[in-house]
Amino acid sequence: MGSTETGSAGRSLRRGAVLAALVALTSCSLLPGSPKPTAPPPPTIDSSAHWRPGLSVALPDSLAADFIQLQPTLRGQVGMAIMPVGGGRMTIFGDWTSGIAWSTIKVPLAMAALRHDPGESVAEEAEAAITVSDNDAAEALWESLGDGLEAARAVQDVLDEAGDATIGLAGPRTHLDYTAFGETEWTLANQVRFASRLPCLPQSERVTQLMGEITPTQAWGLGVISGSAFKGGWGPDDETGIYTVRQFGLVPTPSGQVAVALAAVADSGEYEDATAILTRLGALLSMHLPELRGGGCPH
Repeated sequence: MGSTETGSAGRSLRRGAVLAALVALTSCSLLPGSPKPTAPPPPTIDSSAHWRPGLSVALPDSLAADFIQLQPTLRGQVGMAIMPVGGGRMTIFGDWTSGIAWSTIKVPLAMAALRHDPGESVAEEAEAAITVSDNDAAEALWESLGDGLEAARAVQDVLDEAGDATIGLAGPRTHLDYTAFGETEWTLANQVRFASRLPCLPQSERVTQLMGEITPTQAWGLGVISGSAFKGGWGPDDETGIYTVRQFGLVPTPSGQVAVALAAVADSGEYEDATAILTRLGALLSMHLPELRGGGCPH
């Protein structure tokens, strides 16, 4: 697919506008090395480049030290948030804290659509939207939820269940929403919180399964970790053309699963360089998996 996710990364967060904007979500099937595409409140966290021990009891000092050593070599702005599945303390690394969700928003969209209609047709669209980030499939999922206001509320309900904090009220779709699809601004803190609750939400099994079946050409970042389940998204800033690349998911550790959210903007502004940064962060996490404190869903 040759379309692109459009919009400016500095847009303010709006509860429904963010979700009404889902309509025009663009292609996340860009492959590394291929041409660019053509077409509850968060906790107060110091998200500076240095890890602060007071933020979490779940992460080892060695991971913090290795991140601090790695960051200056990454040649870009980065963010990484980690939280045990089922709840617990959150730790944020890096200097990137918030931006447009791009196609990572397809995860709560697919959940909302499958809850509304678990039939074969919707299930097939959900598979395409998650595993290969197909935008036509995402559009079909959105339309299956009703009109713009109904669809926005359905997706917002999924976010709210996981404790995501967004504000405002969705309005009916307009012609402007078409160009804004995917422009939900999703903070790194809220995204990792959503991920930490995702496997514990009712009727989430199919979506988390699909997140474990991502096409190999999009398996950068957390994709280097065996057994991980994840979804990525990316797009250029309208004014600068600089790409932001995001990803979130679930990673297995000996003590349970951890939720992880990643983001990168390469100094070059290029998609390929940003995905390479996320892969280096994934490799860093992989080295420290035995030390991480995971969790699980309460019974």
